[in-house]
Amino acid sequence: MSFLIYLINGLSLGSIYAIIALGYTMVYGIAKMLNFAHGDFIMVGCYVIFTICSTLNGNTVVGLIAAVILCTLLGITTEKVAYKPLRGAASPLAVLITAIGVSYFLENLALLIFGADIKSFSSVVSWQGLSFAGGDLKIQGVTIITILSSVVILIVLQLFIHKTREGQAMLAVAEDKGAAMLMGINVNKTISLTFAIGSALAAIAGALLCSAYPSLSPYLGAMPGIKAFVAAVFGGIGSIPGAMIGGLVLGIVEILSRTYISSQLSDAIVFGILIVVLLVKPTGLLGKKIQEKV
Repeated sequence: MSFLIYLINGLSLGSIYAIIALGYTMVYGIAKMLNFAHGDFIMVGCYVIFTICSTLNGNTVVGLIAAVILCTLLGITTEKVAYKPLRGAASPLAVLITAIGVSYFLENLALLIFGADIKSFSSVVSWQGLSFAGGDLKIQGVTIITILSSVVILIVLQLFIHKTREGQAMLAVAEDKGAAMLMGINVNKTISLTFAIGSALAAIAGALLCSAYPSLSPYLGAMPGIKAFVAAVFGGIGSIPGAMIGGLVLGIVEILSRTYISSQLSDAIVFGILIVVLLVKPTGLLGKKIQEKV
């Protein structure tokens, strides 16, 4: 019974990683850049919810909606101000270094505004959950909502990408920006939409993360952001189903290794598995090998 509880907790944590990884993999798949500030959008969304609920005495649902809106605007603004001018840069390192700079900027801004003290976060999920086997197996409401949310987000994203005009434009831009532009697709608008969706997902993931682990600090998004990036690479960066699978596997491995092996070695085990997978299949589980014309 205890193993089943740990497995469910792993699925819950993995679902959070998966939602964050979806933002990473969409931005990379379409804009061909790694937004390492993505993890800090999680932190920004959580502080928005915290401020509305604790300072303004607002509802958690209102806080979540506000966080999604603000993070969406933040993602669009960051892309236009920090990344768009460097899109044609000779070296991709310019964009990567800028992303790291944006990450540090957001962390230090939060540090100045809210301080370094760890804040207690109020869960956005009030449902207590379900009990099974005479109360021996109790699944928290936030755990169930987190897993269901990841599944719903995956399905909605897949339908959006393959069934809508904007989604088809994203696929075209991901395939060839120049050809997409010649076909009349607004590449800038498509990339901005991608950042908007990814940033909104970061806000949702942050709310679920802080609801499950109710502590908030300016550095909240750093490690989950890195692990979600690992999940995206593990599943095959650029692949939406791959990001989902990578996140779930990562969460399960982390919880089980933390429980049965060592809490101090759990992160090392996670990254070690990534190395082994990439040695066997460098493109990740569902990644495709791309041949570039020279």
